Amino acid sequence: MSLPESASEAIAPVSAIQAKDAANGIVAALVAYLLWGFLPLLIHPLEAVGSIMIVAERTVYSLILLAVVLAVTGKFGEVRAFLRDGRKVRILFLSAVLLAFNWLLYVYAVEAGQLLQASFGYFINPLVNIAMGMVLLGERQNRWQTVSIAIAVVAIAIQAAGLGGVPYIALGLAVSFGLYGYFRKTAMLGPATGLFAETLMIAPIALVYIGYNLFTVGVGVHGDPQTLLLLVLTGPATAVPLLLFAFAVQRLRLTTIGMFQYLAPSIQFLIAVFLFHEELNPVRLLSFGLIWLSLAVYTADSFRRRPRLAAA
Repeated sequence: MSLPESASEAIAPVSAIQAKDAANGIVAALVAYLLWGFLPLLIHPLEAVGSIMIVAERTVYSLILLAVVLAVTGKFGEVRAFLRDGRKVRILFLSAVLLAFNWLLYVYAVEAGQLLQASFGYFINPLVNIAMGMVLLGERQNRWQTVSIAIAVVAIAIQAAGLGGVPYIALGLAVSFGLYGYFRKTAMLGPATGLFAETLMIAPIALVYIGYNLFTVGVGVHGDPQTLLLLVLTGPATAVPLLLFAFAVQRLRLTTIGMFQYLAPSIQFLIAVFLFHEELNPVRLLSFGLIWLSLAVYTADSFRRRPRLAAA
């Protein structure tokens, strides 16, 4: 049985638009995770600046970029409406603090030669999200999701053995970013508007720190044009991937996005081992092997369930 000609003409443009949206979403997700993956190459040369100053500078330059984006798109009205909603302001303040902490811990990890631990943290982040859904939202997981979490717990224990202590950086990054996503979703704001509001809340603290540093130390790192340029680049280098990711999420299935989220920590893993020459002993390698197995189980289960979810 064939569709009437008028129906075929009506459906064809929609399918074409959906295909174009999906293609654009794939490009956006790919670029976002590539930028996140190679971010250590920008942070590493700024080692002498200090993690707090890097995050403070990143906050200021991100705010400037996002202000331009909102001015061009005419969405400052959304920000004003948000600021009148006390509940959303409180929720987004929590997400802003979590995001600032996440960035601070990540920059510290790169500076301290702990990029392997940082990449491990972002590998376990999807599984931490599942665990948080169980604890915070009462979500029930199926057998294979439970297996993937159990394997991840073993991997974390082995990683701790390889490090000779609890992998605080990895756990801190995974939990803080997981909580950030939870509170950010609760606030229900657009990507650019929400990110601008978050950055606006942290900006006064960043400006006070930069001003205090300039007053007590002098021009310091700001006197070197190359260092200053790298500091300016931290703004778009962190804001642009977040905006691209938000763009991609609106156009792709979550399982498709899930395939991309392993790209950034994989790149960081390779950078840590082959460029920064961090130690990868057999015990730590085993922990990474187990976390990759855990993610493979989780991903396979997501693809297995997708047809049933689509039909529901």
